[in-house]
Amino acid sequence: MTQYLEFEKPLAEIEGKANELRAMARDNPEADVDKEASALDAKATDLLAKLYSTLTPWQKCQVARHPDRPHCQDYIDAIFDEYTPLAGDRNFADDQAVMGGLARLGGRPVMVIGHEKGNDTKSRIERNFGMARPEGYRKAIRLMDMADRFGLPIVTLVDTPGAYPGKGAEERGQSEAIARSTEKCLDVSVPLISIVIGEGGSGGAVAFATANRVAMLEHSIYSVISPEGCASILWKDAGKANDAAEALRLTAQNLNEIGVCDRIVPEPMGGAHRDPAATIASVQTALIGMLDDLAHQTGEEVRKARRQKYLNLGSKGLAA
Repeated sequence: MTQYLEFEKPLAEIEGKANELRAMARDNPEADVDKEASALDAKATDLLAKLYSTLTPWQKCQVARHPDRPHCQDYIDAIFDEYTPLAGDRNFADDQAVMGGLARLGGRPVMVIGHEKGNDTKSRIERNFGMARPEGYRKAIRLMDMADRFGLPIVTLVDTPGAYPGKGAEERGQSEAIARSTEKCLDVSVPLISIVIGEGGSGGAVAFATANRVAMLEHSIYSVISPEGCASILWKDAGKANDAAEALRLTAQNLNEIGVCDRIVPEPMGGAHRDPAATIASVQTALIGMLDDLAHQTGEEVRKARRQKYLNLGSKGLAA
């Protein structure tokens, strides 16, 4: 059953009526409802196109967080062959919010690392809603080290509200782990590509996405803080998240304009959750394309280009 977002309520009404008509026809085969149901389908399609062509930043936040969007596990299962998970940070524990391991992408051996939110109540709690603890970032560092040692390109799939802010995480060095992971992203001498598949929240996302190429799904977001958190700090009112989302310029389109996002991956009409298979196929094409772009560069060229990319961030704004 489709889960409708707040701004999709008019769409839910129309699609609901069409479904009621078809249910009535199943109970009463003599009822001729095809014409009316088809008219409602056409109306719903037009409304869906209109809604998604004029999404506000706050509405994009809601789409990016939709529970039915494909998550890291879905992409790994569909895109990567011979996936072999690697667990633990060899220090404290295995963080279920971060998954990663060896795999093949289009026949090319890679290391894939990503945030996993879970897809039902049990798995979401187990995965801590995609909010990694220090051991998750230290696991990522270990896997990036291994990839660097064996010359394997690194693919990261970013989908997190942010790093977990709990007491235990802070006691075990959350900020240091994030900083070390970001440093490792800058240091490796293999191609590193990243794609924001949902939420890219704060340093928890930067620790995976300090990459040679950063792509974002069309309705994903990437920001230093959530709109709710920003509103709580600036206006002492989380209810002003709509205003905060506008000010943060967190959409893929905003970030592509200023050079933070290198590539926008289109989503099906109505968002990734309406056609996960098509979304996953688009992501696969984008990932292979970005790896192909970097294949001719030496390790030192890849590393220097990545560092220079981040030194240059903000130059567009300064030039203007």
